[in-house]
Amino acid sequence: LSNSRPAWLFLFSVSFAPTLVAVEAPSWPQWRGPSRDGQIAGPAWPRRLGEGEIKSLWRTPLAPGYSGPIVSDQAVFVTETADKKTEVVRALDRRTGAELWRHSWAGAITVPFYAKSRGDWIRATPAFDGETLFVAGMRDVLVALDGATGRERWRIDFVKTYGTNAPDFGLVCSPLPDGDSVYLQAANSVVRVRKTDGQVLWRSFEGKAGVMSEGCFSSPVIATIRGERQLVVQSREKLAGLALDDGRVLWSHSVPSFRGMNILTPTVLGDAVFTSSYQNKSWLYSIAREVDAWRVSETWTGTAQGYMSSPVVMDGHAYLHLANGRFTCVNLANGERTWTSDAFGKYVSLVAQGNRILGLDERGILLLIEADPKEFRLVGQHKVSEVETWAHIAISGDEIFVRELKAMAVFRWTDRPVERVSSAGSP
Repeated sequence: LSNSRPAWLFLFSVSFAPTLVAVEAPSWPQWRGPSRDGQIAGPAWPRRLGEGEIKSLWRTPLAPGYSGPIVSDQAVFVTETADKKTEVVRALDRRTGAELWRHSWAGAITVPFYAKSRGDWIRATPAFDGETLFVAGMRDVLVALDGATGRERWRIDFVKTYGTNAPDFGLVCSPLPDGDSVYLQAANSVVRVRKTDGQVLWRSFEGKAGVMSEGCFSSPVIATIRGERQLVVQSREKLAGLALDDGRVLWSHSVPSFRGMNILTPTVLGDAVFTSSYQNKSWLYSIAREVDAWRVSETWTGTAQGYMSSPVVMDGHAYLHLANGRFTCVNLANGERTWTSDAFGKYVSLVAQGNRILGLDERGILLLIEADPKEFRLVGQHKVSEVETWAHIAISGDEIFVRELKAMAVFRWTDRPVERVSSAGSP
């Protein structure tokens, strides 16, 4: 590898209550937050984490579910699987946790025996554009609900529409709204759906049939690479960039993995993409464009083995939770790991602000980490749940939203500085 710094590195230094009259702009609208990368602005986080810094506001019991909560100024949207046969969406009052409306449909599946420890319940985090809530159900369905009332606007059953198999592990991709469309990996492919009426505008990037290759685990992002705004997706076998207007594959590259377990959300860094797969390695892929021809090359291959936790990137380093439960810091210039921590939980969802990272591991423990490429620095930890917390954490203002396996719980920072931190990470 060259000792010179690559150019891309400089680019990132139905029933309802009438209480919910109107739904304001969401503050945690989708998978991994406002910018879909785990970065968040707002009131600065406290410098400590412990009993005195976290206050419980409310907790509402739910049926099991792993979908992360979606948060607007007035409501918290949650999903659940009731009685092992029905998928339920609820809007809860953000202040009290009281139910505002609910909507449901038949939709449970049974996952393979070797995935039973992760449960049979709904997984995909919904997305909310301020008017419509888009929910992906386990049996390969996409449902659009009115955010104010819970009224169903439209539904697509991809199995019936395309004759594909219901994914063995369920539909786990989180919908991505953008403009007049919503994008999703479903029907063993990638689809673009019109928001207003649920019409599929294109279907592309079809995968092979089979339990080790069908469906997907990753969620897409939209990024501008080499001057073209595009959809970046990771299937169980490949990483690719798709044209937003017609779904044509601009570029693609195979990503090695164990049993097709490419789970991470792709991390786009200028004209490069970072990813890592279970029981394999990590890579930085550089994307080049010559006239109308696209080319993908490996800038480096690293030893870090990711699993389910997508990383956060700060000052040219990726902070990644590994399959062995440890955290590591990867120098994105060369792929070298600058440190590796002791083991924590099996899964940690990560949100970053300034030089701090807040993680929620599946044991119900909040971890506050100072982002330091020289050493692992755990500022504090605090247990907020006695049951599993596999769903992605959400943060809005000074409130922390934790979807427990069988409840929705909300907490508030009680000790924090008054300054505001921008999404770029500087006060």
